[in-house]
Amino acid sequence: MNKLQKKIDLFCYNHPHFGIRGLMLYIVAANVLIWMFMMFGAIGGSDRAIQISRVLQMLTFQPSMILRGQVWRLVTFMLLPNSSGILALFFFYFYYLIGTSLESHWGTPKFNIYFFFGVILTILYGFIYYFATGNDISITASYVYLSMFFSFAAVFPETEVLLFFIIPIKIKWLAYFDGAFFIYSVLTTSFPLNMLPVVAVLNFLIFCWPYLFRKGRPTPKQRAKTINYKREARRVNEQQRKAPYTRKCEVCGRTDADYPDLEFRYCSKCVGYHCYCIDHINNHIHITQ
Repeated sequence: MNKLQKKIDLFCYNHPHFGIRGLMLYIVAANVLIWMFMMFGAIGGSDRAIQISRVLQMLTFQPSMILRGQVWRLVTFMLLPNSSGILALFFFYFYYLIGTSLESHWGTPKFNIYFFFGVILTILYGFIYYFATGNDISITASYVYLSMFFSFAAVFPETEVLLFFIIPIKIKWLAYFDGAFFIYSVLTTSFPLNMLPVVAVLNFLIFCWPYLFRKGRPTPKQRAKTINYKREARRVNEQQRKAPYTRKCEVCGRTDADYPDLEFRYCSKCVGYHCYCIDHINNHIHITQ
């Protein structure tokens, strides 16, 4: 995975304008529009609801229909809301929040690769299931969003959210709960349907395994409230003298040893002494603790 990570980072470095900037804004906006269309049908009587339901069926993922030429389903299925109720608005906001945070942390190229890689894995498994069983499979982008949630929790585990808009809870605890439920669903669902969520979150394991196995990370209680910048600079420089590189980006992990022509800078707005490459010095979430 380390080699794959380096290849992805190298591609992003060589193609800084790759991808759609603000991708989650467009994804969520499309979800909201379709959700409003669904709500319009729900309050318009049974005839209108049936008509709208037929239109929405044209947007779902169905391998048999895609093979007959309805290729738009490869895109539209990921724009369908997972809920038709008022609660969907909360999920829309949450998807936008975690998506834009990951894009800010990783950069636009890497986030686009991450998101669409999850979509492609989902599509591939849908076709494998269809060819293996001869049956269509109903697929949404729900597991792609779940993978994105796991990634956000891995990158920003100490972030607090308001559960039910009232109870403050760290995102990592929600991820543990969802992870347990995810494993339970895989174990209790019959094969091969139970492999769909596993395949859909492979991008989480590929992109976020360094965050899962990082060690020696201080807890909030262990972090000093006041940082001696000069002392911290001496400590970091001492560590870097022992390392095979001099500078390493906090976001993408690229070093001056691997990329000797890449420019590195230190952020004055982050608490502590944190180094970033030129691509992320103005495109990262500032460390405040």
